[in-house]
Amino acid sequence: MDKLVVINSGEDEIKIDGRELHMFLEIETPYNKWFSRMCEYGFSEGTDFWTNLSESTGGRPATVHELTLDMAKEIAMLQRNEKGKQARQYFIQLEKDWNSPEKVMARALQISNRKIAEKTKDIELLCEKIEADKPKVIFADAVSASHTSILVGEMAKLLRQNGIDIGQQRLFRWLRENGYLMKSGSSKNMPTQRSMDMGLFTIKEGSYVDSN
Repeated sequence: MDKLVVINSGEDEIKIDGRELHMFLEIETPYNKWFSRMCEYGFSEGTDFWTNLSESTGGRPATVHELTLDMAKEIAMLQRNEKGKQARQYFIQLEKDWNSPEKVMARALQISNRKIAEKTKDIELLCEKIEADKPKVIFADAVSASHTSILVGEMAKLLRQNGIDIGQQRLFRWLRENGYLMKSGSSKNMPTQRSMDMGLFTIKEGSYVDSN
């Protein structure tokens, strides 16, 4: 029987190939017509069976059905012949084996291993994201060190202390190149209108004395 009826054993239940069962029972009526007649006994799609299409080999895909074990047993009983009796007895024994402590434990281990593999994959993805976000986290930590405002030079020092290789002049250059500070003229290194509108900068005025 195991060679005559294809068994799809998932983690939750056994499913029987409707076409293979039809062939084993030696039903002369074409499969689709026979299966429609069987459904008149009260079987419903999504509960007792599921409909799929077989892979096409150049012709039109055939309709295939996956039956629950209960539906397969009842169909076998409805045939009222020796083939139906053989199929039903086989399904009863299959169900006993399926519910044996050994098979139940094997399925539990299978489910557990799958969940562990999924968790391991999730942890690996999380670690990759943490590593990818590390520069952003360092930057955020540096910014959060100031509760009000901070000089650009002091900001550069904080960034360096938190793992970003940058100095004051390079930070000024980065701010200019990315449109946060003016690039040239008498307003060089002054905040652009965009950055002021965003509330990123405050201007502190004071006197500056150099050797000249």
